[in-house]
Amino acid sequence: MLALSFPSRPFSLLTYCHTKKNDLTRKYLRSYSVEKWEIVGESGFSMIRGASKIALDTKGRMAIPSRYRDALTSRSGGKLVASVDRECLLIYPEPDWEEFERNLMAVPNVNPVARRLQQIMMGYATDLRMDAHGRVLIPKELRDVAGLGRRAMLLGQGNKFELWDEDRWNAKRDEWFAADPGEGLDLPAELGTLTF
Repeated sequence: MLALSFPSRPFSLLTYCHTKKNDLTRKYLRSYSVEKWEIVGESGFSMIRGASKIALDTKGRMAIPSRYRDALTSRSGGKLVASVDRECLLIYPEPDWEEFERNLMAVPNVNPVARRLQQIMMGYATDLRMDAHGRVLIPKELRDVAGLGRRAMLLGQGNKFELWDEDRWNAKRDEWFAADPGEGLDLPAELGTLTF
């Protein structure tokens, strides 16, 4: 059993584990700040949250909002990975994509749905790199699949972004807001105790 005495200043359990060089313990402990008791992530990476209107230039480049740039640079050296979802693009910091990729590829592909998901997500996965101005180039193939025009919405989703065409996002958002909250929705058990 691991016993820790916590100092009065913020202290990270993961930092403690790194100093003890205990890979097994480090693998299973998440990093918490004792002062605030919040998850701060392995590298202090904060959650990706919020919505931003952005523009793509004629080459398909978009500027990552400045509020995310430092965290993305420290988390992934400015390396991102984009892939497609049903109606938008998903953009992950490279370490988070690699974790997702391992989990996705561990799913047996004898199931046709799993195989299709692997083919789509891995087949369209594209490495992106932020330039000195915080811009990334979204390849034409990805822009076409997501129906991206010049105006877009970048939505923070915790460990990744969703990149939507602005008109498509507005229509989808308005549809969700107008729908009856219980209409055709089966609430997952994990959300049963969540209050808003």
